[in-house]
Amino acid sequence: MNSELFPNSQLYDSGYCVIFTKHVPPADLLSRVAGRAVTQLSLNRLEAEIIEAQGEEIEEEDVPELDLDEIRDGGFLDSSGPLVRSGTHGDWSFVVEPSGSYLARDEVISAVSQGTVALSLRETGSTWIAYAEYGTILSSLDPLFPEQDYGKRPEVLANLSGFRTALDAGDRSDAYEIARRRIQEALGCAIRQEVDDARLLAARIPDVY
Repeated sequence: MNSELFPNSQLYDSGYCVIFTKHVPPADLLSRVAGRAVTQLSLNRLEAEIIEAQGEEIEEEDVPELDLDEIRDGGFLDSSGPLVRSGTHGDWSFVVEPSGSYLARDEVISAVSQGTVALSLRETGSTWIAYAEYGTILSSLDPLFPEQDYGKRPEVLANLSGFRTALDAGDRSDAYEIARRRIQEALGCAIRQEVDDARLLAARIPDVY
C-alpha cells in the first residue's frame, strides 16, 4: 500500500525515518538535524548504501563516480552516526535516514521545526508519526494507538488532516499507511518516490550512537 509515495519500504527495505519541513533548504536542513555544520556531498541512494555497507573497507571501484578522499575527509566513513540525504520538492524539503531512528528524536524534530513546521515518519519495525510547529511537538503517536498521543496539542494535526476519521474507516493493519498518506496529502508533502532517485545532498552525523 502507498508504495509510490516517498518514503516507502520498497526503497528502504530495512526501514527508514524521514523528516519533512517547509521553507528550509536541504543544506540548512542537514545542519539542523546535525545540530552543527557538517560536510556535505551529493550522493545517490545506491552510493550512500555502498558507503554505509563498506565503511573503511570501501575502494575506488565501489563508488567510481566519487572522490574517495572527499568521502574519507568528510567523515562519511564514521559509523558513530547515521548517513542521511536531503532533497527538496516544491515548498518542502526532506531528510531521510535508512534503517535508523535518529531523525525521530524529539530534540531533532523540535530543532528542525524552529520557525516552520516539521513532520516525522518512522517505519523501522515499529512505526511512529510526529508533527511539530515552531519548536513544539504537537503530535507524537503510533497510529495503531492514535488515542495515545504524546504531543502538546494533538487536535491540531487531527483537524488539519482528518487522519483519525480515516483510521476509523480503515483496516487496523494498515493504520500507519492510512495515517501517513492522509497527513502527507493534507500538509502538501505527498511526494512521489522518484524524488529519491537523483543525487541529493548528504552528510554523516557523527557521535550520536
